[in-house]
Amino acid sequence: MHAATPPPAPRPEAATSRAAPAAASRADLVADAALALLAERGMRGLTHRAVDEAAGLAQGSTSNVARSRQALLELAVRRLADREERVLALDEMPDPRAGLDALVDALALATHRALTRNRALTLARYELALEATRRPELRAHFDAAGARFRERLGVLVREMGSRDPERHVLSLVAWADGLMFSCVAGSFHAEVPGPREVRSGLREVLDGMLGG
Repeated sequence: MHAATPPPAPRPEAATSRAAPAAASRADLVADAALALLAERGMRGLTHRAVDEAAGLAQGSTSNVARSRQALLELAVRRLADREERVLALDEMPDPRAGLDALVDALALATHRALTRNRALTLARYELALEATRRPELRAHFDAAGARFRERLGVLVREMGSRDPERHVLSLVAWADGLMFSCVAGSFHAEVPGPREVRSGLREVLDGMLGG
């Protein structure tokens, strides 16, 4: 493993003198700013005023998109799900007929992206996950977002020959989450494994599940 200095949380692109963005893009801008703040400052640093400043929007803009704190958190969870879906790119995974090696390569690259270029997004997910344990109304949104990922992963392992896809998805997600937490926020935060190391660990897990 090699030492890595945690990169600063990405800042949303500031608004310019161009015409105001459409409602949908304004919501995405607010949500992206909220996720960046969660990664940088934690839950206490997430306020409507702070989101306005981070996004380069006029004061009160965030309140127009998400009136309450709960609405802002739900917006962040939905945006998180969309962005992580692109990071993991499960829809672009190889055809199972290509063999286990191809699947391992694709999953390892997706996991490594979450550890490196998308480290701040992973931190934001941990903040939201903890908050969801205290807010039942947020938990429903968080679980629904996670279900999208689990269902697609379940299809993949089933097509690869898993005899117990539900249990294997749990084991696979637990392994990936454990690796990411350890390397992003845990005791291995200064050591990020390279793609080959991630691949080796993932191959060991999938070999055990699918019988090599």
